[in-house]
Amino acid sequence: MDILVVAASRDEIAPSLGFLEEHNTRFLISGVGMLQTAFSLGAALQEKRADLIIQVGIGGILDPAATLGEVYQITHEEIFDFGAQDHIDFLSMESLGLARGSFSQRIPSGLELPSLRLARGITVNTVHGNQQSIRALASRYPVALVESMEGAAAFFAAEQTQTAVLQYRAISNYIEPRNRQGWAIGPAVANLNRFLQQFLSGIG
Repeated sequence: MDILVVAASRDEIAPSLGFLEEHNTRFLISGVGMLQTAFSLGAALQEKRADLIIQVGIGGILDPAATLGEVYQITHEEIFDFGAQDHIDFLSMESLGLARGSFSQRIPSGLELPSLRLARGITVNTVHGNQQSIRALASRYPVALVESMEGAAAFFAAEQTQTAVLQYRAISNYIEPRNRQGWAIGPAVANLNRFLQQFLSGIG
């Protein structure tokens, strides 16, 4: 199976770079954000198609009872607040009939996936970091919600090219008022890469 591993930054998969090169697994450092991810991934797939895209990274979670560092499988993605304001109401692009804003994973046929916690994802341009916006977020979504800046772009690129895609995020922080002392980036990156290498070894 021809696999393309995608991460926004080199730091997120640095512990796995030697493993990926040793196992001749392609990887792409897409850049941070939807625009960079969509463009770089689209260009990579145009140059050479893949059987499976595995997007990996860290992210924040809405659930205050979640365990920091744990790896989640993101099954659905939504471009957050992609639409229009109508006084106090929000109109999604889909409800306006103008564009798609939500996408789903595409599981390869016959591939047995590891048993992980599942979550929905939102792809944001601004990471939530104040109490007012977080309260509004919690009123709209379930607690098993993970935010990133790239998830929907990868799912969109996969859908456009009819490529299987999976996304895995290790939880580096809670979605809460910005609190750098509460972040667990090191453990999240370590767990993410441990999982990635085990997963790829099982596929191979």
